[in-house]
Amino acid sequence: MNPRSSQPFNLDPAQLARAAQAIAQADALVVAAGAGMGVDSGLPDFRGTEGFWKAYPALGRERVDFYAIACPESFRTDARRAWGFYGHRLQRYRATRPHAGFDLLRRWGQGMAHGLSVFTSNVDGQFQAAGFAPDSVHECHGAIGRLQCLQPCSGALWSADGFVPEVDAGRCLLLNVPPRCPHCGGLARPNILMFNDSGWIETRTQAQAERQARWLAGARRPVVVELGAGLAIPSVRRFSERLVRQHGARLVRINPRACAVPTPHDVGMAAGALQALLALEKALRPGPGAG
Repeated sequence: MNPRSSQPFNLDPAQLARAAQAIAQADALVVAAGAGMGVDSGLPDFRGTEGFWKAYPALGRERVDFYAIACPESFRTDARRAWGFYGHRLQRYRATRPHAGFDLLRRWGQGMAHGLSVFTSNVDGQFQAAGFAPDSVHECHGAIGRLQCLQPCSGALWSADGFVPEVDAGRCLLLNVPPRCPHCGGLARPNILMFNDSGWIETRTQAQAERQARWLAGARRPVVVELGAGLAIPSVRRFSERLVRQHGARLVRINPRACAVPTPHDVGMAAGALQALLALEKALRPGPGAG
């Protein structure tokens, strides 16, 4: 495991067996991932104000919480600080290697008759970095690797690949020139759904949602493996539970603190993502069938 991975939990053998059975009997895998999915890769999950300030001590010293920095207004009032925060995250995500659990999920899904699809609230691009096909990923809150105009002057989106942030992490300030909109010359921002955000351009995410809905329509026995989805912003949990209600999916919910499930047919596992996935891989060998 990554040296910064979550602490191991005592897994219930009966729950583990039930979860492995749900995966083995499925013809389609839906991966539903929240911030906890990245913890075993060394990424912070910003759990609570103290956790956020531990990750960003400069903001903690000034008592700037996640809601205050992760909003369009922060770019209007202090672009160097806002891009210091998002630029630091962009640097970190680019340098992060996805943990082994990503590869396990990809292989399980590829072995199923209808394949796999991802729904994630994470903006870090880790699924694509782990080899998931881009057209199989639905990023419900957008992606830090795409930029848009802050105004916005149009519906244009473009890649952030040409922007290499230089950040003073101790002060959470961008040192170089922030990215500009190629159409109007105004300040650019990440194409991420922020708090109090009326300017987010959702066309890319909407197209991902429509593609995923078409894929789901062809699944006969889907299983949702949900990982690290929290309660504070429950986008991922709501998606998982909607699939249980509307598509008859079975849910395997992996969460170290909140693993209660909506029906007796579902399975909750109190564990971190990587530990649970490694245990499931062992239980599944030689792997889930193709339906």
